[in-house]
Amino acid sequence: MLKSVLKAVLFDLDGTLADTDPLHLLAWREVLAPYGLKVDPAFYRERISGRLNPEIVRDLLGLEGKEAERLIAAKEARFRALAQGLRPTPGLPEFLERIREKGLLWGVVTNAPKENARHVLEALGLRPPLLVLAEEVGRGKPDPLPYQLALRRLGVAPEEALAFEDSPSGVRSAVGAGIPTYGLLTGHEAEALIREGASGVIRNFTEFAWPEYTSEK
Repeated sequence: MLKSVLKAVLFDLDGTLADTDPLHLLAWREVLAPYGLKVDPAFYRERISGRLNPEIVRDLLGLEGKEAERLIAAKEARFRALAQGLRPTPGLPEFLERIREKGLLWGVVTNAPKENARHVLEALGLRPPLLVLAEEVGRGKPDPLPYQLALRRLGVAPEEALAFEDSPSGVRSAVGAGIPTYGLLTGHEAEALIREGASGVIRNFTEFAWPEYTSEK
């Protein structure tokens, strides 16, 4: 049987294209402190990372509606204020250059709100040909729908794509869509990512070895 040819690469945003999780942690710590919640790295990994904002505030505080929206807006405004001078994950610029050289399609699939996603991408100087926002899809990671939509928009099969994620919920989403997925060790342990189906883990993009089935241009 012929091996599939790689046609597309899909990236998560936060914790994948840039190590933004420490900034999100700080922002959540500030907005949740008045509610008596202490956000340390373990709490962030277990209760916040990779989840949609409405789910986070409903789970942690039982908030919905306007009060939830105000809290989320305050958190995201604080994140954008902190997220100045962002730098890409090591090896990303060279990795994207290889993607261009190979003639591959690429895009970003994220649970981040639209304003945050645009802020981070602009700060990194990136203009992905495809941007799939969970809030516009109607279901976020770990549901596979955001990645399924990305595949449809690019016109590629799951086995013709690669995905890069940094959270267990993100890995579960991409793997659930049938995409071979690699985990970045920016916020979670390797075991947690492998357990959700990651094909391998890397600290950054300098460590990635292109699969054998990749067709060179």
